[in-house]
Amino acid sequence: MTQNTEQATFGAGCFWHVEHAFRQVRGVTHTSVGYSGGHVPNPNYRMVCTGETGHAEVVRVHYDPNVVSYEELLNVFWQEHDPTSLNRQGPDVGTQYRSAIFYHSPEQERIAHETVDRLNQSGKYSAPIVTEIAEAGPYYLAEDYHQQYFDKRRRFMGANREQGF
Repeated sequence: MTQNTEQATFGAGCFWHVEHAFRQVRGVTHTSVGYSGGHVPNPNYRMVCTGETGHAEVVRVHYDPNVVSYEELLNVFWQEHDPTSLNRQGPDVGTQYRSAIFYHSPEQERIAHETVDRLNQSGKYSAPIVTEIAEAGPYYLAEDYHQQYFDKRRRFMGANREQGF
């Protein structure tokens, strides 16, 4: 990672598709998926799935602010999930799938609140945004098989097609 990168952390339901979306953004230098916002140290996927650790599935985004702004990343975040759905995204239900922005600076916090206010006032959504906005705390990297899941899955499916499976 270059010296001129910043971090952003977002929870928007299952982290697989959200990570994939951020990986497509010009200026994003690295992504990883993991767990944040909970009270149990060193959780794993099985623990987080119980909903008892308090963690959300999140994507940690490293980005070059000279290429992509934090507000542009927030635009991707809003597009990739329903921020009016409390503790649920599609078929995934539980606090681990909540909509959350874990900010890394006072500026990120300010921008996050401003975008929520702007979106709520715009009438874009038929219900108020329920996205949690909280200071980024400990981040625990998810297991390797979750990292870049869609890219790995695409390679696996392509290899199986070539082998006749």
